[in-house]
Amino acid sequence: MAKTVKGGISTKMEHDKVYLTAEGITKLRDDLDHLKNVRRPALAERLHHAIQQGDLSENADYQTTKEEQGFVEGRIQELESMLLDAVVIDSSQVPKGQVGIGSRVIVTEEGEDDAETFVIVGAAESDPAQGRISYESPIGRALIDRKVGDKVTVKAPVGDMVFVIKGID
Repeated sequence: MAKTVKGGISTKMEHDKVYLTAEGITKLRDDLDHLKNVRRPALAERLHHAIQQGDLSENADYQTTKEEQGFVEGRIQELESMLLDAVVIDSSQVPKGQVGIGSRVIVTEEGEDDAETFVIVGAAESDPAQGRISYESPIGRALIDRKVGDKVTVKAPVGDMVFVIKGID
């Protein structure tokens, strides 16, 4: 069962826990529900039809479906484990003007004019292409507990990058 943590996070978080926003936990629950109630029954039906075709040793549909079923069952176990270890971060308890999980942070790279926006999330709901970065990532670690106007240095493969925090929601 998910627990709720009030307040921001510190850099001393428990590593066996899965820290999620309320939105992230809802998405995981929806994904789990879909896998259990849509994908699993559909795969069972496909397997039933493949078995009826006879010789399973040369039945590509049977082999493919079994592999897909293994993936789905593994993902179900993974999601159930994540939800069991989930700690919901109450972003409304993060001190105003300070970066925490759930914060939307507007930054500019030093020397650049274009602003970038990141939402700080737990690793399980990270999606860098959508601007959702984990608090465990180099940028996320650098931003946590910082305030507007702070400069943060992030070690990247291309060298150090310096960001200036322009806004926090």
